[in-house]
Amino acid sequence: MAWTREDMAQRAAKELRDGYYVNLGIGIPTLVSNFIPPGMTVQLQSENGMLGMGPFPYEGEEDADLINASKQTVSELPTTSYFSSADCFAMIRGGHINLTILGGMEVSESGDLANWTVPGKMVKGMGGAMDLVAGVERVIVVMDHNSRDAKKVVRQCTLPLTGQGVVDMLITDLAVFEIDETGMTLTELAPDVTLAEITEKTDARYGIAPALQAP
Repeated sequence: MAWTREDMAQRAAKELRDGYYVNLGIGIPTLVSNFIPPGMTVQLQSENGMLGMGPFPYEGEEDADLINASKQTVSELPTTSYFSSADCFAMIRGGHINLTILGGMEVSESGDLANWTVPGKMVKGMGGAMDLVAGVERVIVVMDHNSRDAKKVVRQCTLPLTGQGVVDMLITDLAVFEIDETGMTLTELAPDVTLAEITEKTDARYGIAPALQAP
């Protein structure tokens, strides 16, 4: 059984650590804020100049002036601070963000990421993705394993790259992969997902963690 969007976000939240400064990308990554473990202090940072975001507000409590980089309404905390977008990108480029969790269109076996455009479609630009993958200590990508007509975990990306060799962990609706200089390793499976299913639906070459191998 494939993981839901909430399941993927919850799995990504397990990579958070107390005291981390974290940037969450558009889409599924924004849900990670709902699964921060109780008692853990994590500062969420947004490219539009907000640090220390609170949870999503309940209906009727939204403030249209408080939004994240995805244009979603968020809440503030007593520790929230505001600054210019230039200062925000200085934090990112200066290596002051511990973790970013992003969406993806393709991830290659060597950790290349394509997540900002499809040729032929009009987009406004890459946003902060290129800065995040270049300047943040650890990069996790959360995405569906396949699209309706293509494999997304590939040997080599065919879409325009956001960054080369930048992904440290990939979480899909079917599995979790760790990626380092030695390549891609399958480390976890979603419930009832088999190794054979991953083989069928994955173009990339990967190793299998000992815990998943048959005795």
